[in-house]
Amino acid sequence: MDPAAAKLIAELTAAGHSLATAESLTGGLLAATLVSVPGASSVFAGGIIAYDTRLKEQLLGVSGELLAAEGPVAEQVALQMASGVRMRCAVTDTPCDIGVATTGVAGPDPDPQTGQPPGTVWIAVDYRGQREAKRLRLSGDRMRIRQETVAAALQLISAQYSADPQL
Repeated sequence: MDPAAAKLIAELTAAGHSLATAESLTGGLLAATLVSVPGASSVFAGGIIAYDTRLKEQLLGVSGELLAAEGPVAEQVALQMASGVRMRCAVTDTPCDIGVATTGVAGPDPDPQTGQPPGTVWIAVDYRGQREAKRLRLSGDRMRIRQETVAAALQLISAQYSADPQL
């Protein structure tokens, strides 16, 4: 069990908040890390793995024009993914409190659409409409890039969530 995930699940449980994930390069690893924590079911609403670029538009509502212009590994794509999953995983018409997204190039080859190198990653968090994205430049093999992306996503969620003055 990941200590950062356990801490986040405990904080969100105490606050009664919900979380959903939209993943591309991490392929469900972020969701798996979260649900490995006992009690995650009280917080984790669900996740969407949109590995294929077309699914980012179809399932998460990412702008097709944006995807055509910038490709799948871009700041605005990550932000739209986070907002999209927050809405798509709504329970009883109430959006999740937090949507988090990961998109990037795990390698070993560059992104076929944009040529971005392996290790180029965007993560984004939408916490009740307050959005933040972070670019990462990672190195290593596919698994290491994916694991480091998950760790960075957990940190970004915690930072965004902890900044809420109402907590």
